[in-house]
Amino acid sequence: MRLTRQMLALTGAVAVLALAGCGSGGTGSEVPATATGSLEHLAAEAKCKPDMQTDADTIRQAICKKGKEQYVLATFATDRGQREWIDMAKDYGGFYLVGRKWVAVGEENVLDDLRGRLGGDVEEGIDHSTMDHGGGAHASGHAGHGG
Repeated sequence: MRLTRQMLALTGAVAVLALAGCGSGGTGSEVPATATGSLEHLAAEAKCKPDMQTDADTIRQAICKKGKEQYVLATFATDRGQREWIDMAKDYGGFYLVGRKWVAVGEENVLDDLRGRLGGDVEEGIDHSTMDHGGGAHASGHAGHGG
């Protein structure tokens, strides 16, 4: 079964790369294998000097700058903690570059460049600010959502 999962993952990765290559502006750059490691290691790979904002057992978060642009780089203690954080954060819109136990949040063009260094998958949030939810649609699930 492990072989099947690996083959499916490889097939999916090839399909994503093929689709990303079509209409991408012809940069010809390949996405590297997704980076792993500590926040400091990821920041070094991204050529960023991290400005630490949160240093807790479950999440470590820093701000990185690229020219005039900036992005947030966060690492998580568990895959589940990462997925829960992303799922809540995506309710606010934005772009997320996602790796194993890490995420970068920033403008799409910044993350595209960062993806060339760290790999990962880009996910897009849903901006609900323009939708009418009729009251307390977001009342649950945001308690304890640290900034």
